[in-house]
Amino acid sequence: MISEWIGRGVSALALAAALSPLGTAGAQEMDNAARFGALESILDVSLSPDGNRLAFIDQGKQRQRRLYIVETREGAEPRQILSSDGGSAGNLSWCGWVTNARLACQTFARDDVAGDVLAATNIVAIDAAGGNLKVLSNRRSDRSLYADYRGGSVIDWSSTDNGSLLMTRSYVPEGNTGTRIASRAEGLGVDRVDSVSGAGRRVEAANRDAIHYLSDGHGNVRVMATQGFTSSTGQFDPTINFSYRPKEGGGWKSLSQTDVVTDEGFKPAAVDAATNRVYGFQKIGGRKAVVAMALDGTGATSTIYAHPEVDVDNIIRIGRNGRIVGVSYATDQRKAVMTDAPLAKLTNALSKALDGRQVVIVDASADESRYLVRAESDTDPGAYYLFTPKAGELRPLLVSREPLSNTTLSPVKAVTYPAADGTKVPGYLTLPPGRSDAKGLPAIVMPHGGPSARDEWGFDWLAQYFAQSGYAVLQPNYRGSSGYGDAWYQNNGFQSWKIAVGDIADGGRWLVSAQGADPAKLSIVGWSYGGYAALQSGVLAPDLFKAIVAIAPVTDLQQLKDEESRQGAGRINAKFIGSGPHIREGSPAQNAAAIKAPVLMFHGSFDQNVEIAQSRTMRRALEDKAKRVELIEYPELSHSLEAGEARADMLRKISAFLPH
Repeated sequence: MISEWIGRGVSALALAAALSPLGTAGAQEMDNAARFGALESILDVSLSPDGNRLAFIDQGKQRQRRLYIVETREGAEPRQILSSDGGSAGNLSWCGWVTNARLACQTFARDDVAGDVLAATNIVAIDAAGGNLKVLSNRRSDRSLYADYRGGSVIDWSSTDNGSLLMTRSYVPEGNTGTRIASRAEGLGVDRVDSVSGAGRRVEAANRDAIHYLSDGHGNVRVMATQGFTSSTGQFDPTINFSYRPKEGGGWKSLSQTDVVTDEGFKPAAVDAATNRVYGFQKIGGRKAVVAMALDGTGATSTIYAHPEVDVDNIIRIGRNGRIVGVSYATDQRKAVMTDAPLAKLTNALSKALDGRQVVIVDASADESRYLVRAESDTDPGAYYLFTPKAGELRPLLVSREPLSNTTLSPVKAVTYPAADGTKVPGYLTLPPGRSDAKGLPAIVMPHGGPSARDEWGFDWLAQYFAQSGYAVLQPNYRGSSGYGDAWYQNNGFQSWKIAVGDIADGGRWLVSAQGADPAKLSIVGWSYGGYAALQSGVLAPDLFKAIVAIAPVTDLQQLKDEESRQGAGRINAKFIGSGPHIREGSPAQNAAAIKAPVLMFHGSFDQNVEIAQSRTMRRALEDKAKRVELIEYPELSHSLEAGEARADMLRKISAFLPH
């Protein structure tokens, strides 16, 4: 019985407490802000091809990340082979096994260059024993005619017996002064790169307009995506064109197009070599569905899965060949539809054995005799297990958030509430531990970011922190959210801000009228677009919320358009934001006089999603109107404030600010 697999000897690989710089005793001494603000203990985990070793990235203090290797046998001890600290050399993002003896990792770095925050990535390789560190990305030449910081990506891990990878590489033409060997290659191409020597062999010539490629999981590049770029304006075209290469080879042929703003058209995502088709996403009845398109020139399509209420937004793949095994979508909770019958049976049984937790297969050995599994729920931030079907063993390995291991978390309940026009708005309600209702409680409405996003059932560190602090927390999937189809999405949360922010404000009214929350202690907290919505709710409903917290918010839509015009996606974002009266009416910085509640804002200086100038503009606008406002800036942090110390500091300041 699968239910008997749990508890067949907890492995010494339950390492998170030992790896934490605080240790278990130190974790007990942490306050809630430090406990919930801490980053995930484990950033990334992968299983070696033979299934005998794990590689995982542990996140420590001060943005430090460490790569460990450990055998999967009982009693094995982890060994650190690489570390990064987020400095000029960047930080580790992920690592995967090339062979049983070699890994490839991505590093990511940000810096302020002449007032612009720029990012760079690289792919590096290292021995599992440590040493022989090689950069696999194309080296940037001093003769390059311009800067290109794209380090490329691995698109195929399958042909690894010789230690090579199929990966994209970025090429920049070189000046030829003083040399006859200047490279003229330009754009994104595909190379087969030896992970030991770093030498590359061209597989697909660089294309100036290429933005990514898809392989069939067996070493063959089958799909190319291109996006036009106008040099005179420095802007990308809103349309992405997809081409395919026939199975027998030959030149590229037209496949499909998608519009970046409207999401119309067929967007390829994964090639199925066995059926010579590419799986992708296409709208059916105004909702995203998974569709397969033949790669034989006929353009024939078949619907793999469509849902009548929500978007089907994920294709599930497994193994080193990226085998397609199912799809998933989110209604009240995320659900998987497995097209592989044995895996469907396996994941269902594992979920049952793990008390109904959501189960995801993270990785597998090359022969799929062992699986790396992640399980999580609303009250469980997540844990990793090694599953060996033949032995009937499910062994605990690592916990995602060690500081929360002994903390009782709150169940998350799916709810609906009425908007002013009678529309039922879905959302999630989290109450303090042990509470069954919100009567008399202080309450928070917490709109999600995006706006092209949605909240899902599961663990949320912000919502759980506020619930732990005694608040009822509502996370509304207001109109303007993605995931529910075109009719719900409206014209997005900026162009349709009155509907989106109106739904959010109605969520606050519902907390008071239907749930009994204390109207004198009703607040709103939002991040990114959620921060925008929090501020704009103070314009739309100035007497409703008694405190406003905005983290990395958009505050002025015209300023946003001007900022984006300096970037390559400016034309796309201008189309997304739109033009008309909503630019002024929907900008909280342009309507600061209407805001009555005190405002607290947070922003990282290296934010590439929303420039810190947006928060500074809002602060000036509120100060000019003699409003109460404070802006906390975190140097060299990005949009997500990816440092546990900064997040803990932010939580403490929010707690001191909110009515309670």
